[in-house]
Amino acid sequence: MITRHEVALRLDIPLEMAKRHDIPSRMGEAQFAKLESDPPAWLLQSRANRTGKKPVWIQLECSICGDTEAARPKKWWPEFTYVSCSHHGADELPEAESGLGRTEYDGVGTHFIGIVDAPPQ
Repeated sequence: MITRHEVALRLDIPLEMAKRHDIPSRMGEAQFAKLESDPPAWLLQSRANRTGKKPVWIQLECSICGDTEAARPKKWWPEFTYVSCSHHGADELPEAESGLGRTEYDGVGTHFIGIVDAPPQ
């Protein structure tokens, strides 16, 4: 059995959409295979409306310990140089390259900090 969250990840749709279209909280692999092979009209429309600019889900992975989490990317998230768990210290990451400044973004996923190394502005 797979969860509704896993179904949303596999179909690359928001969890809210899965709930709205009555995807059950648990689904068997055969049931999921049928959904994928013969998608309902709402799923076909959703895929047709995708612009492909940003994925619905991304996999965050800590650059230090490898902890992972699937998350919905936010519009304000830049392209991160590193992602680390919030309990890791900044000294555990490699130093920023010469001439680059480092900016930290809290609130990435449930427990990550995004780090961007970029030239000063």
